[in-house]
Amino acid sequence: MPVPFAELIQARQSVREYRDLPVADRDLQQLIEAVRLAPSASNSQPWRLIIVNDPEKKNRIARATFSALVSFNRFAVQAPVIAVLTIERPKIVTQIGARLKDREFSLIDIGIAAEHFCLQAAELGLGTCMIGWFDEEEVRRVLHIPAKTRIGLLITLGHPPEGYPLRPKTRKKVRDMCGLNTY
Repeated sequence: MPVPFAELIQARQSVREYRDLPVADRDLQQLIEAVRLAPSASNSQPWRLIIVNDPEKKNRIARATFSALVSFNRFAVQAPVIAVLTIERPKIVTQIGARLKDREFSLIDIGIAAEHFCLQAAELGLGTCMIGWFDEEEVRRVLHIPAKTRIGLLITLGHPPEGYPLRPKTRKKVRDMCGLNTY
């Protein structure tokens, strides 16, 4: 039975600890399909999803998310999978619209695709954490990503420990983040 959406968005959180278990191929296929079906401006689908589960490559990418001075992403090494979302060239109509409206539609679109990935993972009982702090050149080298292709973000993926606590969500009050018919 499907998880009600309201429960799914309550359950989805950034997971920074993973068990030493592989992610099943059937789960990876569902995650890929969730990203494939994500909406985008003018249906441009301006992303490429790279699933990295080869331990050597995955560890090199994980190590590219931290350094001696910046250590907050060290947990990435524990994840058995890291998903990489690149920003690809959108359709010409989307490029024109983006210039005319001064909007980064591709960034919006990969954000939607990333959240599809994370919500699908939560439904499968898997944990994720989106990472925006990484050495883009190192990730590009490891995965042979073309020099002109930007890497939007990384997402760690794996099985959280048994009993991993669901943290309370600290969010703004509705009145501070939502207006009805006015700012």
